[in-house]
Amino acid sequence: MTSASPASGPAPREAAPEGGRETLVEAARFLLAKAEERGLTLAVAESLTGGEVTSTLVSVPGASAVVVGGVVAYATRIKAEVLGVDPERLALTGPVDGEVAEQMAAGVSRLMGADLGLATTGVAGPGAADGHPAGTVHVAVASPWGALSRELHLSGDREAVRDGATTAVLALAGALLETAPDRGAEAASGPD
Repeated sequence: MTSASPASGPAPREAAPEGGRETLVEAARFLLAKAEERGLTLAVAESLTGGEVTSTLVSVPGASAVVVGGVVAYATRIKAEVLGVDPERLALTGPVDGEVAEQMAAGVSRLMGADLGLATTGVAGPGAADGHPAGTVHVAVASPWGALSRELHLSGDREAVRDGATTAVLALAGALLETAPDRGAEAASGPD
């Protein structure tokens, strides 16, 4: 799988996206429309967002055509036991890690038989956790044609960080679908 991660060095702190609930729902609508156009399904693995990504997606009428389900893997052991995240990686880095987010996304996709897996992990705050300051977030999307992940450093209170993480993973998945190969083209370009 290919991975797009930030350049080396810490990313600057970002303000959580403005717009609140409307921004979240618009990002969900965009993603669901793109996935449905392509005949794709998705599943979500959530840690710091605690079900907010899945809840936002299913708040859109017709989401059942795309959304298969979600797993709230809040405890570190659930990331390994349910989603198949490498326990050695978790012991080495803890749960707040880009590779962990990618493994969560791939794991939920595999677990639920979905085309796409979305994942969030990080520190919502108000204080630091696992050696990371509040607002440190990793989001990832796994697909048959590769994976994308992004590290964020969000500012604001716990709700703002969770909303920012939700918007970011929905936007990342939408961006991945914008550049994804067309399923019809893939079938047509099979072996000669």
